[in-house]
Amino acid sequence: MPARLRLSTLLSQALVAFTIEFDNEFEHRMPHRTTRTSQAAGWSEGLWLVSMAMWCNCLRFVGEDWMPVAEMDRLARTETNLDGMRRWHYIDVAPHPDDRRAHPPRHSLRVRCTKHGLRAQEVMRPLGDTIEVRWRDRFGAAAVDELRRTLAALVSRLDAELPDCMPILHHGLVTRGPSVASAPAGAQVSALPLPALLARPLVAFAVEFERESALSLAIVADVLRVLGDTGVRVRDLPMLSGVSKEAIAMATGFLEKRRYAVSEPDPATSRGKAARLTAKGRMAQIASRELLDRLDAAWETRFGADTIVSLQSALEPIVVAPDGGRPPLFTGLEPYPDGWRATIPRPETLPSFPMVLHRGGYPDGS
Repeated sequence: MPARLRLSTLLSQALVAFTIEFDNEFEHRMPHRTTRTSQAAGWSEGLWLVSMAMWCNCLRFVGEDWMPVAEMDRLARTETNLDGMRRWHYIDVAPHPDDRRAHPPRHSLRVRCTKHGLRAQEVMRPLGDTIEVRWRDRFGAAAVDELRRTLAALVSRLDAELPDCMPILHHGLVTRGPSVASAPAGAQVSALPLPALLARPLVAFAVEFERESALSLAIVADVLRVLGDTGVRVRDLPMLSGVSKEAIAMATGFLEKRRYAVSEPDPATSRGKAARLTAKGRMAQIASRELLDRLDAAWETRFGADTIVSLQSALEPIVVAPDGGRPPLFTGLEPYPDGWRATIPRPETLPSFPMVLHRGGYPDGS
């Protein structure tokens, strides 16, 4: 029997697939602009398209009236790309009228939705339920109910201050957990949206991993995992890892700067480069696998083997193809013909850890 996928990989691929389906629907319903599409006719200040994470870490909490940025951060239990959301026309950001400082710190600023942001809220608000209903139709109501039940059994034992989405990765593609100023989640765990139930264990696992690792889980799971002692063409890394070329560039740049990997001219072609691990990188790859094995075993001990195995068993029919073909999740990833994902190659795999960047919060670093 082939080895089972790690729980973190199963959670990641389920969350990424849910997010892409959410994003495709938002793009279809909301006038917008991207680098690949022209501005919608008559939309003089078209919104720059963003991913579901920006709903979870910003738009979900902001209204027409000014609110402190610090309060938005506290409610979201993670930070948004504040300047990006302002540039992309979703929010206004300003200091308090009584604040006379030339450059007030972030936590003292105020934020409110623009008219375009309010429209985006109307479109985004029902989409989580819409996609979950599609999953119930696609995979079966009993399968989704079991997935929610097993996720809730684990999430109920995790830190209540974990965010309901993957945080934007920081320098080194590191996952930051909640701050001490975060607000505990108010909703009962069983009532949480499905993507929140998927995200919280991933955040908790990544924070634990990165306490003991010199490399982030995003780099290890998505890039270090697919490199070896012989060169891998850099242009093939997005296909092998499931993350965008921009995310690959950030990760390989970090690895090369710290001598975990090198990029050299590809001997098989007249142009292009191939990336390979150095001796240091090979040791880091082995150490990372051992740490992942140890944390997997520790979670089984802490939360109960039955809880972990039940969750894996609920995820596998959705994430893993029984015959080695395309996973069932891919059924919902077909973009609309006019969507930006229709203009790029279809993914061969999904990330083994979400690569949420400041570029708009897309789960594969797009």
